[in-house]
Amino acid sequence: MKLWVLRHGEAEPRANSDAERRLTSHGREQVLHSAARLLGQPLQAIIASPYVRAQQTAALVHDTLDFPAPVRTVAWLTPDSNVQLVIGEIEKLGLEHVLLVSHQPLVGALVCALEHGHVQQPAPMSTASLAELEGEWPLAGLMTLRAISSPA
Repeated sequence: MKLWVLRHGEAEPRANSDAERRLTSHGREQVLHSAARLLGQPLQAIIASPYVRAQQTAALVHDTLDFPAPVRTVAWLTPDSNVQLVIGEIEKLGLEHVLLVSHQPLVGALVCALEHGHVQQPAPMSTASLAELEGEWPLAGLMTLRAISSPA
């Protein structure tokens, strides 16, 4: 299985709620840079948090890749989601090539848990950072982190 974990691009510092924060123009540029790294990858699904900035990020990736299926929106990819729950949901998908679009602190903790089996040293995931993990199963400690790339 290959799993890509993308943190949303830079977002506005304030909105009526955290869930309503939108990408800035710089954030959109960051996402396009990261999306280019996914060109040619055999993605089967783009799955995103319901928060506006993650939805905007996923839409930019979707359009850049001319991805045929719609973005899937799930409640289990919000910033404070439980890492073990997320890993369980990924496993239930039964897919081999998946992109997750979410937020800190979840993305850093998820990458750490999948690679090391714990969340004690979350991966450094700045805005629009893209982590690529690979392994037989999406289980804690059983995936290999191939790369984390961040836009320039």
